[in-house]
Amino acid sequence: MSSNPRDKNFRFPLDLGAPPGSLEGRSPHIDNGHDIVDPSRYYSPEFMRKEWTHLWPKVWILAAATADFQEPGDFTVYEHGQEEFIIVLQDDGSIKSFYNSCPHRGHRICQTERGSTAKFTCPFHSWEFGCNGDLEKIVDEDTFNKKLIQHRPGLTEVRTETLAGLVFINMDGKAPPLKDWIGLPEGYLEAYQMDKMKLVRHTRSEWSSNWKTGVDIFYESYHLPHIHPETRGSIEDFSQIDLYKNGFSRMIMWFGIKSHRHEYRDEHDLDQGVRIMLEDAGVDPNSYKGTVHDTRRDIQIAKHERAKRLSLDHYDNLTDGQLSDGWITGLFPNVQMGMHAEGVFIMRFVPHPTDPERFYYDNMLLYRHVDDPYYDVPKWMAMPEGVDVTGELRPDIERWNADEEPEIGYVLLQDYHAVKDVQRGIKSRGFKGPLWGEQEARVRHYHKEIDRYIEQSESNTVSLREINS
Repeated sequence: MSSNPRDKNFRFPLDLGAPPGSLEGRSPHIDNGHDIVDPSRYYSPEFMRKEWTHLWPKVWILAAATADFQEPGDFTVYEHGQEEFIIVLQDDGSIKSFYNSCPHRGHRICQTERGSTAKFTCPFHSWEFGCNGDLEKIVDEDTFNKKLIQHRPGLTEVRTETLAGLVFINMDGKAPPLKDWIGLPEGYLEAYQMDKMKLVRHTRSEWSSNWKTGVDIFYESYHLPHIHPETRGSIEDFSQIDLYKNGFSRMIMWFGIKSHRHEYRDEHDLDQGVRIMLEDAGVDPNSYKGTVHDTRRDIQIAKHERAKRLSLDHYDNLTDGQLSDGWITGLFPNVQMGMHAEGVFIMRFVPHPTDPERFYYDNMLLYRHVDDPYYDVPKWMAMPEGVDVTGELRPDIERWNADEEPEIGYVLLQDYHAVKDVQRGIKSRGFKGPLWGEQEARVRHYHKEIDRYIEQSESNTVSLREINS
C-alpha cells in the first residue's frame, strides 16, 4: 500500500511503515464487530441513567491538570454531570479530591472554581474542614448529640491518582490502578512532559447534543474534508487508527502536507495552512525553497534544530512524526487529546446533569512556554490575541451557554454547528442507527466499551439481587 498521498494507489488506512511494537507501529487488530447500535443511546433519559449508574462511577475521570497545583492549599473544582469535586494539593505534595458537599446538610462548600486556602468553610452554617478533608470545627457543637457527630464527619474523599501531569478521580473506588487502566503504550503520555506545561487557556461551552455525539465527531477524520474543507491543503485526512485496551485509541494524522484530495497548481503551491505550520516551526514560508512534497519533513528538521538550540531535551523522547503530525489520542470514556511537543489540546466531553441532549465541551490548553522570539504558541491552538501564555497566571474558565456562540476558533465552530444537526437527525424515525465504517473504528471501539461496562454492571447487580433473595 502506498504511503504517498499523491500516488493513485494511496488508500486508507495511512501507512507509516513503522515496525510492529514501535510507538508508531500499528496496534494489534481488535474485532469490535459490525453491530448497529440503538440510536436512543444519544437521547434517552434511561440510557443516561444507565451511564450514571454503571459507567461514570466506575471509570477514571480526567478531572484536572497538575499545572493547577503549585502550593499546598491550591484547589480547583471540577463539575461532572450531577457531581462537583474539590481537588486540592496537600502538604506532602499529594493531591486529594472530595465531593463538594457538606456532611452536615449537603450544602456546596466551595463556591469558587479555583483558588488557594488553608481550610474550607461551608457557607450555610460555617462548619470548617481542613484541606485534608478532616472536620475542624462545628459551630455550637455542644447543641449536637455526641453520638451524632462522634465519628467527626469530614468531607467524603474520592479516590485520586495522577499520571503524566494529569489528575484522575474514580468515584466508586474500585477501578484498577490508574497506570494499569490506561490502555496506551507504556510511556506514551509521559513522553510529552505535560507536568512541565502550564494551562494557558480554559474554555467550557454548552453544546446542543449528547456528549457521545460530540465524542463521535472528534474521534474520526472521515468528516474532515467535508466539514472542514479548508484543511485539505495542510492535513491528510486518511489516518492510522490504533485501538487499545479499555476503550483507549489513537489516530495519527499527517500535518504539514497536502491531502490526497487536494489539487494544486505546481510543486511550490503552498497552502496557507502549510505556510502557518512552517512558520510555527521557525521556517520563513516566504523564503522557503522546498516543494509540497518536502514540507512535512522540513517541519520535523526545523523543530529538531530549534529544540537543540533551545536545549529542549524532551524532543529527544519523541519520534519525527510526533514533531509534525497530530497524534490524536482518546482517553476512555470522554477525552480526546491533541498531542504535540509544544503543547497539548485537551478536550473533555462532560455530560449534562439532567439533559441527555446537552453536554459541556471543555477545553484545556497546556503549553510549554519558551522565552525565545522564534518560539511561540502554535497557531493551530487558535489562541486569542492578548492571552498570557507564560503560565504565570492561571486563566479563569471562559464559559458560554447553549444559546451563545463560543469563541473557540473557526474550525471548532464548524464542529459546534455540525453536532446540532447530527443530534437532530439521530432522533428521526427514519434513522435506524449509525453505520460505522473503518475510518470510524475509534467510535465503535469506545461505544463497545461503554456497553461492556453497562452490561457487566447490570449483570453483577442482578447476581447480587439473586444472592440476597
